[in-house]
Amino acid sequence: MANSAQARKRARQAEKSRQRNASQRSMMRTKVKQVFTAIAAGDKGTAETALKEAIPVLDHMARKGLIHKNKAARYKRRFNAQVRAL
Repeated sequence: MANSAQARKRARQAEKSRQRNASQRSMMRTKVKQVFTAIAAGDKGTAETALKEAIPVLDHMARKGLIHKNKAARYKRRFNAQVRAL
């Protein structure tokens, strides 16, 4: 348990950050899953729409440090290639 006032404040801040990050990560995973399911279904229109919604979310997560920038780039590259192949 945190003993000093500074440690208590850092614990509060860490908990807020953890909850915010968990929410953001969940939203990102949902967007990625929507693209994946649209591609698996073979629906090009839905896949394109889902990809357009997912790209800004991935960029934001990479910018904020929730995922590595190369991971965001990898998701975008692979999904883009799969959507074009439909």
